Amino acid sequence: MMASQPLKVVQNSQKQMPCNIEAEQALIGSILVSNDIYDEISSIVDVKKFFDPIHAKIFSTIEMLIAKGLLANPITLKNYFENNEGLKELGGQEYLINITKFSTSAKQAIDYANIVHEMHVRRELIKISESVLNDASSNEITSSGEEMIQNAEKSLFDLAERGHFNRSFLKFENALKQTIEMAKSAYQSEEGIVGVPTGLTDLDSRLGGLHKQDLIIIAGRPSMGKTALATNIAFHAAKNIEKKSSKSTVAFFSLEMSSEQLSTRILSEQSRIKSNDIRRGRVSESEFEKFIETSKNIFDLPLYIDETPAITIAAISNRSRRIKRLFGLELVVVDYIQLMRSSGKKEYNRVQEISEITQGLKALAKELDVPVLALSQLSRQVEQRDNKKPQLSDLRESGSIEQDADVVMFVYREAYYLENKEPTPGSIEHAEWRQKMDEVSRLAEIMISKQRHGPTGNVKVEFEAMYTKFKNLENQ
Repeated sequence: MMASQPLKVVQNSQKQMPCNIEAEQALIGSILVSNDIYDEISSIVDVKKFFDPIHAKIFSTIEMLIAKGLLANPITLKNYFENNEGLKELGGQEYLINITKFSTSAKQAIDYANIVHEMHVRRELIKISESVLNDASSNEITSSGEEMIQNAEKSLFDLAERGHFNRSFLKFENALKQTIEMAKSAYQSEEGIVGVPTGLTDLDSRLGGLHKQDLIIIAGRPSMGKTALATNIAFHAAKNIEKKSSKSTVAFFSLEMSSEQLSTRILSEQSRIKSNDIRRGRVSESEFEKFIETSKNIFDLPLYIDETPAITIAAISNRSRRIKRLFGLELVVVDYIQLMRSSGKKEYNRVQEISEITQGLKALAKELDVPVLALSQLSRQVEQRDNKKPQLSDLRESGSIEQDADVVMFVYREAYYLENKEPTPGSIEHAEWRQKMDEVSRLAEIMISKQRHGPTGNVKVEFEAMYTKFKNLENQ
């Protein structure tokens, strides 16, 4: 407990910030008496958490000595503070001896560490508030209001995440419990999967759904159906949330298509009316009624679409955090990586930019504990080969994408390439071509070329081009 005679404390020359000097003294005093306590509190506080600069200096020296395997006590610290004017004002080496009188048990030291951490958080909140106030009041417009909001949100979220001081270091038994819970969840699931379901049975069987904290890449050449597949997965995930009546959402960042185009695709797929006919108004009365009825059924779908073009990884991260905080979040979809901008230096080349983007998407997946599904274009070298099936090396700026992704899938439709090779009508070759077209016109392959959780391999699905819909093969 605290001594009856309080020690001299350093007052801030400005307005007094939130602090608890006695808690800092008790914490440092406890460590000086028993260095083992340092291991108990090192995940809660660091040198930046101390309000008193002398306490920060003492704690830093303690850390340095313990790291070298040396004893940290008032005697071993003496040489480091003989000429320290700040400590002299507090009584010199006597101060180091006096604060050991506040020493306590490891359990109470943890409580004091939590108090020191709490005071630090409050001081940081004040700094963030003052920074926002100064920026917003400044006559020099160096950044927009939206950028100020994003910066403030990031600062707040970073501060909140730093408070999760036990997250990074997990005892094996706790990790084992998480694995058992995951297996139990998969066992109890009707679909037999633990991740976010894609709606495609064979794909879910291969992947076990889209796993939390994973970065999943869907890649393909133009017109292969990447966006259609991502939209189908996002819709199914949102319907699954609705079915479970859980408080969560799907966030879809569409950098290429507008929200209206995406919603038209979803309505076309669900009502089975061609999207082209919907756009041109070429629908019968019964089809229009079906269209309206379908829209009513999916009106409350927990799906949020952001159509900001050339969005940065920082903006996606901030908006995803906001959605999770307000509505819950189960899946993030980004269409597509090459249309994004990095938040990095202007002199970055494109490979460095893509590297920052994919690292940012993977970090976001881990930070928000959700799967992030991102689309990627393939390089033109695919078109120059006889075998058009994509490979990992075909990923544009492939190094970082392949490295950072937990799952890489390619969408491949043979019919797309076969269509461009139509022989002269009436010839024997044309008859053979027509037969082959009939076989593959509605077929698509989802090629799993990388998966950290299981085997690679190909999954065959049906693709209805007129409705931009991927579905399970009927014979399966």
